[in-house]
Parts: sequence; structure tokens; C-alpha cells
Amino acid sequence: MTATATATRAISWFEIPALNFERAVRFYEAALDQPMRRELFGGVPMAVFSSEEDATGGAIICNPGEMRPSATGDGVTIYLVAEPTLQATIDRVKQAGGKIDGSIIELPKEIGFIAYFIDPEGNRIGLHSRALS
Repeated sequence: MTATATATRAISWFEIPALNFERAVRFYEAALDQPMRRELFGGVPMAVFSSEEDATGGAIICNPGEMRPSATGDGVTIYLVAEPTLQATIDRVKQAGGKIDGSIIELPKEIGFIAYFIDPEGNRIGLHSRALS
């Protein structure tokens, strides 16, 4: 009999493509009010989002031959944590050069609030927070 592992989370890693790496990193550092760790991984520039060791991780990646930004919204959408509130993060997104895409949506069952934005690279990204403001 073979033992099977149970996943503790559905997502282990995500990557947000950028064509202008430094602009993208500056935007996300300002929008999320968090520093990012810059690295080269296999010769590809990456900037890793701050997270706890057991948390899902992700990075900005500049590899135009493999990945390009998309604002179409018809593919996979990732949601970044908006702290301390959704409104505070939306304000930082705007100040950093992002564009809000649509209205704030209140989720049922006290799950919180979501909103979407287009980053300076053209990616459509979601934000989630339990608190609106």
C-alpha cells in the first residue's frame, strides 16, 4: 500500500511576468508596502515577494521569451494579500502607477473584499482583504 500526501495548500508558487523588471519591482514594493528580494535564477531576474517560510511564495520574473504580461483577465487570476486593508492597498496601487479595474466586491459569508488592478506591465492582478478600510 502506498502512502499519499495531503496538500496543505493548493498553490505552492506563482510568477508575475514583467518586461521592465525594475519598474515592476518598484511598483509592487510600493503598492504592497513590502520589500522584495532580487535574485538571478538560472540567469533569469526574479524579485521574490516577502512571505513566511510556510506561506505560498511568488516572484516578479523577467523572461520575455517564456512569459509575457496579460491584462485580458481571461486566464488565471492570482490574488495578493491586501494589508492592512483593501482600501489602503488600492490607494498605494494608484500612487505607484497601477490602475484599478472595476469596483470593490464584497464577498459573501464574511470572506472579505476583493478588487482588481492592472500593473504597469499590463498584468491583471486581484487583491483580497478581510477588512475594507
